[in-house]
Amino acid sequence: MKKSLLCFICLVITLYVQSQENPSHRSLKIQLPVASLNKLANPNEIEIPLIEKDSVLNIKSILNIKEDHWNTIVYNPYKDYAPDYPFKIFFEDSVYASPILKEKVITSRYGWRRGRPHKGIDIDLVTGDSVVSMLDGIVRFARYSGGHGKTVVVRHYNGLETTYAHLSRIGVKANDSVSKGQYLGKGGNTGNSRGSHLHLVTSFKGEYIHPEYLFEITEDNKVRSKELWVTRKWTRTRYHNSRRLTKLALYETEEEARKSLIKQTKVYIVRKGDTLSRISNRNNITIASICKSNSIRKNSTLRIGQKLILEL
Repeated sequence: MKKSLLCFICLVITLYVQSQENPSHRSLKIQLPVASLNKLANPNEIEIPLIEKDSVLNIKSILNIKEDHWNTIVYNPYKDYAPDYPFKIFFEDSVYASPILKEKVITSRYGWRRGRPHKGIDIDLVTGDSVVSMLDGIVRFARYSGGHGKTVVVRHYNGLETTYAHLSRIGVKANDSVSKGQYLGKGGNTGNSRGSHLHLVTSFKGEYIHPEYLFEITEDNKVRSKELWVTRKWTRTRYHNSRRLTKLALYETEEEARKSLIKQTKVYIVRKGDTLSRISNRNNITIASICKSNSIRKNSTLRIGQKLILEL
């Protein structure tokens, strides 16, 4: 009994010292029986620090994770939902678990690809390689899904969803709780796929987000920021080229995000050898956007010295 009491006293004293080192935390004062402390010089009132509300995810959001458009048989249940821009995503973790257990090599990025939108990134792997969850969450979807083949979608406690597509085997089922780094299935080549790879998609309430805006796809496995504001630039594939990473401009406050919503334009002067395709690739802008801004057609002939308005 005495040994247990001494262990308890040591614990609360340790917590008390930590609270003194960080006085910004609120604390809870408790009274211990005087008889249990009559041989100690310390006062019988001990202060235990409490966790600040903003330092962790709101418990209510965790409890309600399955209440917002939760559908285990539809890949995207948010087709009738349109979010307001910009919107915020908060991360509790500063690092994520790599979705594959080896070096990540991106073979195709988020953006316009072969005349079609590529709404994720492709990471090279060998069929049979294990695929794991990047963050804690609950499996919302685990089944075959058209072009994505065998697919797992995990909804995380901040509302973000990560999709793991073209799997050869699914190792979880809908409504399973998963931890960061937990096995989801085996990589493969199912669905509309040209060779074995992991098609990784990140989305929030049905809006696809450039995964590299949220995560550093490097060996460090870092989340880019605890708080990120997302604008349409980072949800629309037309602003990006699947062959290279767009220059990053992180918006960590609402003010920064709203300032970025103002369209920027520049004047481009056509040079020898220029084509709409070359101009599009150099400036991370679609051919359709160039044509619309300048009232020209895709087959229009460009003249050297011609000035084009580019809305970036």
